Amino acid sequence: MEVGGYLLPDDLWYHKEHFWVRMEGDVATVGVTDFFQKLAGEISYLELPSEGDEYSQDNVVGTVETGKWVGKIYSPLSGTITEVNSEVVDEPALANRDPYGSGWLFKLKASDLSELENLFKGEAALKWMEEEIRKKAK
Repeated sequence: MEVGGYLLPDDLWYHKEHFWVRMEGDVATVGVTDFFQKLAGEISYLELPSEGDEYSQDNVVGTVETGKWVGKIYSPLSGTITEVNSEVVDEPALANRDPYGSGWLFKLKASDLSELENLFKGEAALKWMEEEIRKKAK
């Protein structure tokens, strides 16, 4: 779906800090939302977690830098990092060009799937995004 000019695929879960999650069993692929990448501007550097690192939900796991700003990358779920996208590390602008595809950031093996209840999906994601767009407009 599209909300206010921002893509918000229906099949994903969304974290309040504008990260998306695609679940395949207990493995979560994580990336930045279209809203995040448009607001941030061209991403020039990513510091991502390392494979094997363990994080709790909402922990800071890295940073994202643009020409105008440095932001934090959060883990949307608790778990262990199983893979880092080396392509996006080498070419951070992939996260701008294809945030829901080749621009993914990392994968983690989720340790508590009940934490998905803390994320937004479907109608809840739509309402959340509408509110985020209103905040940005102020």
